[in-house]
Amino acid sequence: MPHSEPKSPLTTLCYIERNGAYLMLHRVSKKNDENHGKWIGVGGHFEKGESPEDCLRREVREETGLELASFRFRGIVTFINEENPAEYMCLYTAQAKDGKEIPCDEGQLAWIDKNDIEGLNLWEGDRIFLRLLRDDAPFFSLKLRYKDGRLSEAVLDGKALDIG
Repeated sequence: MPHSEPKSPLTTLCYIERNGAYLMLHRVSKKNDENHGKWIGVGGHFEKGESPEDCLRREVREETGLELASFRFRGIVTFINEENPAEYMCLYTAQAKDGKEIPCDEGQLAWIDKNDIEGLNLWEGDRIFLRLLRDDAPFFSLKLRYKDGRLSEAVLDGKALDIG
């Protein structure tokens, strides 16, 4: 029986920017997808021996077919939920080289105007870090705790946020 590596608790997520829009992934293709129906950036789990930048470039290439011209490490997001170990996500914004996107097996890719993103079906915590990106916040650490699929706690740079 082949031994498979467990998934790394380290991930990347990237919002590729072009003409005032982000390349977003509408997660509609995979069965049993915790992100099903949500709009997210592109990214995924680190593979053995990868740095955050290695993972970022590989995931962007695999999911979009694009190569990055430049990128900026914007923050670290810690996801906590009762069912899984903590996940630590390296969050980036980037510019892609000119190229054509390929179809993604995880959902539908679309360029979404940054002003229209709030109207999408997003995770509650994603709304927080997308606002931080929009406001060009300095590098940040954001802890997001989910319970029963709902955001129950958000802590930005060690200070609790009012999530209503």
